[in-house]
Amino acid sequence: MLYGLYVPNFGKSLHVRALAELAYEAEESGWDGFFLWNHLIDERNQRVPIVDPFIALAAIATSTKRIRIGTTVTALPRYRPWLVARQTATLDDLSNGRMILGVGLGFMTGLEYAMFGEPADNKTRAEKLDEGLEIIAGLWSGKPLSYNGKHYHVKRTTFLPPSTQKPRIPIWVGGFWPYKGPFLRAARWDGVIPLKLPFRRPEPNDLRSILNYVRSHRTSKTPFDAAIIGWGTGKNPARDAQKIVSYADAGATWWLESLYTARDSRDRMGRRIRKGPPRT
Repeated sequence: MLYGLYVPNFGKSLHVRALAELAYEAEESGWDGFFLWNHLIDERNQRVPIVDPFIALAAIATSTKRIRIGTTVTALPRYRPWLVARQTATLDDLSNGRMILGVGLGFMTGLEYAMFGEPADNKTRAEKLDEGLEIIAGLWSGKPLSYNGKHYHVKRTTFLPPSTQKPRIPIWVGGFWPYKGPFLRAARWDGVIPLKLPFRRPEPNDLRSILNYVRSHRTSKTPFDAAIIGWGTGKNPARDAQKIVSYADAGATWWLESLYTARDSRDRMGRRIRKGPPRT
């Protein structure tokens, strides 16, 4: 089991320099990863400060040497996939091969799309997500790519340099169980970030069902990650370890400790980070 931090890209304390400092503290305290949300707005409070996650990850990459970094998750249909391919390949190079790209459809309400005049229906978003992932993976390869899809078209082109990681940057797919679409998509890539309706963490038995479904549709024998978002007490190591062990037994490979409730306090986030991961 690896241990990461699940950090909002919005909050009164979360400017870019603070995030880079927190990531440095996380590495020093033994955490294995530092992952940022990727939202344009906070649907609950549209006046909250927000930072761009890719720019913040550049600062984080230069402030750390070991921990994995990435997004959980990027609403990929909001982006031009070739821009994401270029940004993430650059982050992979800057971090010496530590980037992970988490992707999904975005908020279920689609507000992040509709507010800016973009198609918000799930069918269109899902189609654009699948096409975008194919384009990104192709451009990361450093080989010539041409693509003619329903939503995206790429004339023959080559992006250099390719991603530092080989065969490419890992892609984790987020989604809500029991919807099958996101998990069928995850089976084609490198990992899954599962949630469960209505907006809660899946139980260990849910994770077993999810991974059984994913495995039944995987054709690759490469390693596959399952990242569980949760929160421990931070005060009772035995209780925290017991909870995490149940997920490890069900097949989880990452525990992502959420800092959402501490997003408005740099001190609270720092104190939790410095306690270190709830290792079993």
